[in-house]
Amino acid sequence: MNTLVRPGFTVFLSWLLALAGADARAMNLASSSFSPQGEIPSRHTCEGQDASPALSWSGLPPGTKSLALIVDDPDAPDPSAPQTTWVHWVVYNIPPAANGLPEGARAHDLPAGAHEGRNDWQSSGYRGPCPPIGRHRYFHKLYALDVVLADLGMPTKSALEQAMKGHVLAQADLVGTYQKR
Repeated sequence: MNTLVRPGFTVFLSWLLALAGADARAMNLASSSFSPQGEIPSRHTCEGQDASPALSWSGLPPGTKSLALIVDDPDAPDPSAPQTTWVHWVVYNIPPAANGLPEGARAHDLPAGAHEGRNDWQSSGYRGPCPPIGRHRYFHKLYALDVVLADLGMPTKSALEQAMKGHVLAQADLVGTYQKR
């Protein structure tokens, strides 16, 4: 028996979380395309098919009315001297009944009601890693929201974050890396 965990502690912890209004489950974001902190396969990059990775999630908190997804690269243009965060994909109003997005998702593959925003190529849709130099990190951030957002048109990451302010119930992150061959 682990002497650091006393019998009944997990029951107490679950009770304490419930009392605080928190869910004992943590929201999780995963991909069958790459492992956490692992290399993103080239098929999901500008050197391949530029297809979005498969994403799945679980553990949404009670009260979740919609989900938002932002994929970005904080290492642009050079990881040794980053100057900007480059946005690869923006999706909002994903219904909570959806449990993921398929590999290669396009606008018509998104669950009913979901909308894409504007990436830093000034277009909608997924655009994969294409780092000019070095190994970059790509953050896939999923947000559980307590509202369905108004139609924002094709919002930038910044506009979506502004609309989500005060409505985020939970966030799950998945980070992958990529360096051009």
